[in-house]
Amino acid sequence: MTIAAVLIAGAPLVLATLGETLTEKAGIINLSLDGSILLSAMAAFAVATTTGSPWLGVLGGMGVGAAVAGVLGLIGIYLGQSQLAVGFVLTLLCRDLAYFLGHDFSRQPGPDLGLWTIPGIKGTPFIGSIFGATSPVVYMGLAAIFLCWWWMFRTEGGIRLRAVGESPRAAFGRGIRVRLVRFYYCLAGGALVGLAGAAYSLAVKPGWGRPQGCEGAGWIALAIVIFGGLASGTGRPGRVLLCRAPGLGHLSPGNISVHPGPGLPGSPVPHDDPDPAGREHGPHGLGPGHRPPPSLPVQTVRQLVHRGPGCAGTGFRPEKRTVSRPEIG
Repeated sequence: MTIAAVLIAGAPLVLATLGETLTEKAGIINLSLDGSILLSAMAAFAVATTTGSPWLGVLGGMGVGAAVAGVLGLIGIYLGQSQLAVGFVLTLLCRDLAYFLGHDFSRQPGPDLGLWTIPGIKGTPFIGSIFGATSPVVYMGLAAIFLCWWWMFRTEGGIRLRAVGESPRAAFGRGIRVRLVRFYYCLAGGALVGLAGAAYSLAVKPGWGRPQGCEGAGWIALAIVIFGGLASGTGRPGRVLLCRAPGLGHLSPGNISVHPGPGLPGSPVPHDDPDPAGREHGPHGLGPGHRPPPSLPVQTVRQLVHRGPGCAGTGFRPEKRTVSRPEIG
């Protein structure tokens, strides 16, 4: 298996991992990745086959992924239900919906994204064989890595994202609409997951069927994000192992593939977020016993102070504290 083929096979996994990283940076755990990838793959191939345009199929897959994440966001953020339970139910529901609704498109020919050719480097001995003529999803995956890193660590929006995920109380104190920011990034992460599903059915393995070939990719992406949150010495073996796993099923007995894994830093675990009544339920239904949220890093606090309070909103209200007065007489 060539390096170019490895990059094509690993690009959807990179996109799904980036989507989950954005979501978890905002303090939301999305367990619906596996079902969302399957449903997005089906929707992308169905739209591409119906319209004859694979790029409209890509947009359709991104829309389906964002819609699934939006359901999770509405129920988990605004209704205060368990994110884990809702995400697990959604992944089962989306998987069955993908197989049921995509039955008419199963084993049917359809368009694909094809290959992009770069004339300037095509004749280069080593680089040309990798990037000279490859699938567009490879370039989208590489661009998404850089854009996500730039947005999270070099922009004011990234500061708000990390503040909301690391300490929602401190973010609310600076006037950030915590719930709204979390919902926006839930949609953005879902769109990237939908893009990963479209990449599977329009580039990696064009077509739709049962099995499609991307089953289990969502759980692998979720595990990569979890291992990425560990210390570099502890999490690196797990990331390497999980990045190798997706390609093993597509190889002949004599070949071994190594998928490059994303190198983004870890994602925070969602912390407590009080509801409008001032009651605390834990991190959106994850149950008691969770560690209290750590204080906001000094660098992030300084950046928030220098950039001003931002737009005040009504994401949630702070706790109401009553002070008892001693009786006189």
